[in-house]
Amino acid sequence: QVQLVESGGGLVQPGGSLRLSCAASGFAFSTSGLSWYRQAPGKERELVAVINTFGDATYYADSVKGRFTISRDNAKNTMYLQMNSLKPEDTAVYYCSGGNGWGKGTQVTVSS
Repeated sequence: QVQLVESGGGLVQPGGSLRLSCAASGFAFSTSGLSWYRQAPGKERELVAVINTFGDATYYADSVKGRFTISRDNAKNTMYLQMNSLKPEDTAVYYCSGGNGWGKGTQVTVSS
């Protein structure tokens, strides 16, 4: 059974940083591509970042490029999203995806 559990969300001021984690189990983590998505209130879920199995190839949405960094630790079955220079428009529920499954999300709120 695929399980993905996000953590690390919270309230942060504009310009601040957060690090999200996604702990995974129930599928071949080390041979799976992984992704982060987000969904803001009233908007569709959007792709934020993708990482390949070895962690040496990544993709970022234009809106987060240069500010967010996706990474993974295959020994720990965990994926990360380092978010810097956060903006109010980054406010959303952030979801991780892998192994054809989804986590339940973690709320990120950027506000002064």
